[in-house]
Amino acid sequence: MKPIRGARSARRHAATALVLGALMLVVTACGPDGGGSKASSGSDDGKSGGASTSAPDTTVSKAVVDIAPKDGASDVATTGALKVSASDGKLSSVTVKDDKGNPVDGSIAADGLSWAPSGHLNTSTEYTVDASAKDSAGRESDKHATFTTVVPKDTFIGFFTPEDNSTVGVGMEVYLNFNRPITDKKAVEAGLSVTASPSVPIAGHWNGNTQLFFRPQDYWAAGTKVTLKLDLDGVEGAPGVYGKQNKSVHFTVARRQVSVVDAAKHTMTVYRDNKVLKTIPISSGAPDHTTYNGKMVISEKYIKTRMNGDTVGFGGEYDIPDVPHAMRLTNSGTFIHGNYWAATSVFGHSNTSHGCVGLHDVRGAGDPDTPAAWFYNNSIIGDVVQVINSKDKTVQWYNGLNGWNLPWSEWTA
Repeated sequence: MKPIRGARSARRHAATALVLGALMLVVTACGPDGGGSKASSGSDDGKSGGASTSAPDTTVSKAVVDIAPKDGASDVATTGALKVSASDGKLSSVTVKDDKGNPVDGSIAADGLSWAPSGHLNTSTEYTVDASAKDSAGRESDKHATFTTVVPKDTFIGFFTPEDNSTVGVGMEVYLNFNRPITDKKAVEAGLSVTASPSVPIAGHWNGNTQLFFRPQDYWAAGTKVTLKLDLDGVEGAPGVYGKQNKSVHFTVARRQVSVVDAAKHTMTVYRDNKVLKTIPISSGAPDHTTYNGKMVISEKYIKTRMNGDTVGFGGEYDIPDVPHAMRLTNSGTFIHGNYWAATSVFGHSNTSHGCVGLHDVRGAGDPDTPAAWFYNNSIIGDVVQVINSKDKTVQWYNGLNGWNLPWSEWTA
């Protein structure tokens, strides 16, 4: 029997359709995204045969974050090296922490393009930085970096006066004596602050490259609370020499006491809160060893102490092992103290000392009723003793805690 022509034709058409269908499946499965998530579309005019194009990725942020120093950097400077910036966007967050997890304070600039720490970093410390920025579409970009700061060749600290939690007189200056010479004084000053409550302007003044004093324009007001903050860790005070000190010191100013010694009248008038408390007969420096004029602050107190002329340039003129009720006024050896070896008639009538201010006393400092004992018991470190009418120059401002003798205009200059 001959095959029917129409049946063969139908089978050929069916086979052709199956082949075309398979080819279409292959083309679809091998689309341009390689994953089958995006299909290629034809040209806009609907004609086949046009080149296929990928749609732009709208999920990637255009913002770029840059961190200096680079990830993995070492021997990084503690000041000026850490910077975070953004381009084609604005910073949205910056977090910097040391290797103990302590955060580093800093702020993003008002324009959102940069961040910098508010202070300096510590030495020999690893830091991590995590920063984010957003582009104009709100898409975020992140960056992470880790670096290590420089290991110092040497370190410095500042020995401070007064002591923490002390109560002092109105003339007390904040004094720092550094154990290494400071060449970058501005950097060190930036790591220090002295504040007061109630608030008053306070300024620092250097003597050489190791001593720094702070005071207000006038004596502290009674009851003032003062804070010295030392944030010197990582401060480069001299090439390769970094600070190693982070501490806050607090002290309180007591009542106001200023005692005026009149060397010509041989008297001392003690003023407590601007009222006369007592007038005491004294003996100051003899004509060939006059007492400094000026405002001098009590910096040390001793019930008894040895005074030897060899230590202050007077050779063997005196060596007294038990001077009673002694209070230091200058570094060069000026004291106000009890005197048991002079006749009582000397006090209030003549000047006989080697430059100190003497008050009648007894040997051993055991009599609380002597003028010297009374003054010692009613004085504290930081009280002011001002000498007038002496035939000597004014004490140098740096000779003790006596910066009150330098005019404020020169102090702040």
